[in-house]
Amino acid sequence: MNILIAYLSYSGNTEEVAEIISSHLSNESIQVEMHRIGIDLPINASLYDYIFIGTFTWDMGNTPDEIKDFVLEIGYKPEDIAVFGTGDTQFGGDALFCKAVDKLVKFYESKWSGLKIEQSPRGSQEQIVVEWVEGVLEDAKITA
Repeated sequence: MNILIAYLSYSGNTEEVAEIISSHLSNESIQVEMHRIGIDLPINASLYDYIFIGTFTWDMGNTPDEIKDFVLEIGYKPEDIAVFGTGDTQFGGDALFCKAVDKLVKFYESKWSGLKIEQSPRGSQEQIVVEWVEGVLEDAKITA
């Protein structure tokens, strides 16, 4: 089982979520590779059984250009993609909160609802991340 966690993070919030996901998967004895979108070398998506994509929402509900470039870099729509992201309701309220997550879930026709975290996943939000990962694992029947 090959799982990739690809993420874009400027402030560190989305990276923190990616690390919680990676840690939880590793605790389940699942092999995980991390990929920093826009920094690491391009990936071959076909090498992975599941891909977790993490983003923040930018500029009043938009998906960052680096994420769009990553999607184009993949070149096709892999089936098993789970999307997570961070956002801030103070910029656009609930209507624009983590809109990039919604856009990616729709684009990839993901089997799973997107995970949306307000700013940093610290505190009670860390448990939300763990529960979401558990849901993806259970639904996908991912095991070590």
